[in-house]
Amino acid sequence: MVEIVNLKRVRKQRARAEKDKAAEANRVLHGTPKAVRKLADARKDQAEQRISGHRLEKPDADN
Repeated sequence: MVEIVNLKRVRKQRARAEKDKAAEANRVLHGTPKAVRKLADARKDQAEQRISGHRLEKPDADN
């Protein structure tokens, strides 16, 4: 036998799940302390400088 589904309830559950997903992304994005963000940025910049320092050829600005 087929189960009867209330479409209104299914739509509400889907919308609630999407809101929860967006809220989780916002918590990750906006929930990190400033010191942790600055540390991550500093580490990324340091890694980029280290990689660019090991290049054999410097990139040309003319090309």
